Amino acid sequence: MLERDEIDALFPRVPAGPASADQTDGDLPGPEHWELRYPPRDLPAGAMVTRFSPSPTGAAHLGGVYVAMLDKDLARNSGGVYFIRVEDTDQARTVEGALLQFDAAFTYFGVHADETPDNGAYGPYTQSERAEIYLSYARELLRAGRAYLCFATKDELAASAEQQRAAKVPTGYYGRWALWREAPDEQVREALAAGRPYVVRFRSPGGFDRVTYTDLIRGEITADANRNDVVLLKASDSPLRLPTYHFAHAVDDHLMRVTHVVRGDEWLSSVPLHLQLFDACGFERIPYAHIAPLLKQDGSGKRKLSKRKDPEASVEYYIAAGYPADAVLYYLRGLINGRLADLPMDQALAEPLRLSEAGVSGALVDLVKLEDIAADHIAALAGQTIVDDVLAWADVHDTELAAAVRAEPLVALRALDIERTGVANPRKDLRKWSDFRSVYGYFFAALFEPVTDPADPRLGGLPADVVRALCEHFLRDYQPVDDGDAWFDQIRAAAVANRFAASPKEYKADKDAFVGSTKEAAQVFRVLLTGSNRSPAFHLVTQALGEAETRRRIGAVLV
Repeated sequence: MLERDEIDALFPRVPAGPASADQTDGDLPGPEHWELRYPPRDLPAGAMVTRFSPSPTGAAHLGGVYVAMLDKDLARNSGGVYFIRVEDTDQARTVEGALLQFDAAFTYFGVHADETPDNGAYGPYTQSERAEIYLSYARELLRAGRAYLCFATKDELAASAEQQRAAKVPTGYYGRWALWREAPDEQVREALAAGRPYVVRFRSPGGFDRVTYTDLIRGEITADANRNDVVLLKASDSPLRLPTYHFAHAVDDHLMRVTHVVRGDEWLSSVPLHLQLFDACGFERIPYAHIAPLLKQDGSGKRKLSKRKDPEASVEYYIAAGYPADAVLYYLRGLINGRLADLPMDQALAEPLRLSEAGVSGALVDLVKLEDIAADHIAALAGQTIVDDVLAWADVHDTELAAAVRAEPLVALRALDIERTGVANPRKDLRKWSDFRSVYGYFFAALFEPVTDPADPRLGGLPADVVRALCEHFLRDYQPVDDGDAWFDQIRAAAVANRFAASPKEYKADKDAFVGSTKEAAQVFRVLLTGSNRSPAFHLVTQALGEAETRRRIGAVLV
């Protein structure tokens, strides 16, 4: 093993960075400095400190909101702290704009951090700004012989992996394939003197033993001990000496005084290594809870919800479509703890989540079920609340709609009242805010294109002169009455006066005597008023539109 002064020379004086803003330039601090800088938190007994750790290597996944929601809930209901730590040590794979997506997701779904760089004493909360902390602990492991320098090249590592595959043994850096684990000191000094780049590797104590630990969701687990000498610090010739995830998370979770690590079950196989790292650094082990993944039905089977294959895997999908945040959170909470799916939404959102009730198999994401939940939720909202939420969404995603609603706010409220207010079974035609344009857009003058051609095929193929005469007669005597039957009587009167049968039965009995029936006449007015052959009752639509707009739309074919 290299002498202490030789190891220390690998970690020269460093400028004071964000993690040690209270220090002047000087020797790299030792672990004791960081232990004092980040003391145990003063929290009530049983309080949980949790963190969500997004990596800016891709778009925000729905599973991230799933885990972050659980992290925040556990901390909130125990009197603890929840924070977000950006894990950006894999800078080669960083995707521009990824963190902005995470910020948007945290805000939209209300899973933003309790403790932030503005109010927290355990930052920085971005790993690339904590580089000198990791150097301190890497140096300490080298001093103690629990880590070593490795100068293996990419070609040498590839050759070792090929040999392992040929020998049909697990690939990795261990045993006789750990090329620098037992390298003589002189060989290491020669490599250093030659300026060869190196990484710092963990000297794993594991052989072929087994390790047993308790997962807070899955119970007692026994697995093979880690025998790989994994990389702790990346190549020495990199501009910023950063650690791997394995090393960084152990150091950070200890110093930031995390009490419970909740993460996806893809990390289960890494637990034996992580326990070794905690032990090697002299840290108290932190309990893990590994969440089963979100799944998608794929034919007769199920598979993990994939950002590459499934649009609904991306958080942006839900934000862009305008799914109400509370509906999505209610749905996800029911996937974590099934008992909550049977409770009213307000109660389910307030009830604490429990790790003991989280399943060990994946939860199926069913968009049909989510949309049903969202429709029920929106149907129970006050009209003004819907308008406010639609505007908040449309200001970002549909500015034309936002302008139209703001120009006619009373029209929006009157439209929303149709078949929703004062009825036993309110309409459930909105499942997300992006539905608003297709369902209610025709009420707004700025969004509606009047039908000006009396020969428009949507008007049922009636002669143009008949359509004009029908509309002219109707407008001459039109009264904006509130009673549905009285309103329709005005169509019937104009229809009969223009050679329409008073009923479909009468028209069927003598088609040659009429141009159509009141049914065909009504269709003309429905299309002129709404642009569609389906709509709520005429008197309700026209109450929302107002008399002037009603006359404008029907009279458009007369111009």
